[in-house]
Amino acid sequence: MLLQVENLRVAYGAIEALRGISFEVDEGSIVALLGANGAGKTTTLRTVSGLLRPRAGTITFDGQRIDAVPPHQMVGLGIGHVPEGRRIFPRMSVLENLHMGAYYRGRRVPDADVARVYDLFPVLRERSGQDGGTLSGGEQQMLAIGRALMGSPRLLLLDEPSMGLAPMIVTRIFEIIREINEQGTTVLLVEQNASQALKLANRGYVLETGEVVMSDDAATLLADERVRAAYLGEGAA
Repeated sequence: MLLQVENLRVAYGAIEALRGISFEVDEGSIVALLGANGAGKTTTLRTVSGLLRPRAGTITFDGQRIDAVPPHQMVGLGIGHVPEGRRIFPRMSVLENLHMGAYYRGRRVPDADVARVYDLFPVLRERSGQDGGTLSGGEQQMLAIGRALMGSPRLLLLDEPSMGLAPMIVTRIFEIIREINEQGTTVLLVEQNASQALKLANRGYVLETGEVVMSDDAATLLADERVRAAYLGEGAA
């Protein structure tokens, strides 16, 4: 097991966003977190990556407690985070954005890591000297994922990677996520497109108002009438 979250509680002031959630991510797997807006999915990723400090509970990564580790140390531990909304540096070039993903390494950025990102996203090679802010939405999402990969993460946290993208680009993004996973990176995925997420994932967890209400292997959740009705827009026959 690569990541274990136990009884995690997180609050924004007096409002409790996570109410004792627990879940596991096996090494080499893809795990999907599903739920409506406000269910606590983004809060979960932000807490795992150290951007939020839990009120209670534990987060263990590769056998090490990390719930008190500051966010700037997470990349060095092997955790990469692609936030919702991409958050690239719009006035930096594509290549400079990628170099920022390897900032913790110091001055030397391995050419092999840049080449790996360009192999996954050939369009970024073509746009290497172009400012990130001038890219299309799909290209910016590719850049955000590529920047996270520059840290050579063992665990990649992806928050709504398909949001706002055209269907053809969404299909390509999911193909690339599968390819990244096949190359050895474990993925924890928050995704509004529940059908695509469950087709890609090995296991899924459903969150409602800060609590895990369902968990199972992805194929079982995909076939579950409650999940289909609530998240896939399909009622029972």
